Amino acid sequence: MWHRDQYLKYMSERSKPFFDLLANIPPGNYRHIVDLGCGPGNLTKLLAEHWPRALLTGVDNSEAMLADTQLLAIPGRLEFVRGDITTWKPAQPADLVFSNAALQWVADHEKLLSYLAGMLNSQGVLAVQMPIHMNTPAQKAVLDVTQRNRWRQTLAGVGLQPGCVKPAAWYVRRLLDLGFQVEAWETTYIHLLPGDNPVLEWMKGTALRPLLERLDSSAQDEFLQEVGAGLPSAYPQIGGLTLFPFPRLFFIAIRQL
Repeated sequence: MWHRDQYLKYMSERSKPFFDLLANIPPGNYRHIVDLGCGPGNLTKLLAEHWPRALLTGVDNSEAMLADTQLLAIPGRLEFVRGDITTWKPAQPADLVFSNAALQWVADHEKLLSYLAGMLNSQGVLAVQMPIHMNTPAQKAVLDVTQRNRWRQTLAGVGLQPGCVKPAAWYVRRLLDLGFQVEAWETTYIHLLPGDNPVLEWMKGTALRPLLERLDSSAQDEFLQEVGAGLPSAYPQIGGLTLFPFPRLFFIAIRQL
C-alpha cells in the first residue's frame, strides 16, 4: 500500500517540479482541469487556488493516497476520485490535463498519449512532469537487488520498469503527430537531504512502494537493507547533508485546431 506520510516526508523537494511545471503553463481560460496521479491532493488544492474559477478533479488509483483528500475537497470546485490513469475519463473534455510525477508508472506511452489527447477539448493543454532516473545510482541499486536470486521471482515485473519513460524528443515527435504544439525540457534538481541514508528514505515513499507491497515485514527489512547498502557511497554526505541529483522531464503540449 502507498504510504502517504512517507511520501510527504520530502514534500518540499518533491513539489519543486510541480511549481516549475505550473509556471510554464500558458495563460488561458481553464475552466475544467484534471490532475492525473494527484497523490495526497495537497498540490491539487494549489491548482484550485491558482485557477479559482475552474472545476478541478484529482485522480489517483491509491486509496491510501486519497484517504484524507475529502478534507481538501471544495464542493462544486474541487473533487477527488479513485481511478486508473489508463481507463478513467472525465465527464466532459478538459481544458487542461495536468500530471506531476505519475505517468512513469504507465507502461505503454504510445497508447497513453493518444488516450490523454482524447481527454482534451479542441484547444486543450497537456502538462506533464516525470522522473527520468532509471540510470541513476539509486534506481540501478533497486534493479540490481531485484535481479538477485533471492528476489527475482517474487518481484519480476513489479515497480518502475526500464524503457517506460522515453527521451524528450520522442514525446515531441509523437505529440506533433497528434496535432499538438509542444515544448519539452529536462531539469536535474540537486536535493540536499539530511539524515541517515536519506536516498533510501526518499525511495521508500515512491519507487520502492510496489516492491515492498509484495513482501512480508521481515522480507521488507531484508530487501531494504540490500538496496540501501551501497547508497551512502553512491551519494556521500557533505557537511552532514546528502547531495541527491534527481533528473526530470517536462513537456507542455497545446492542441491545435
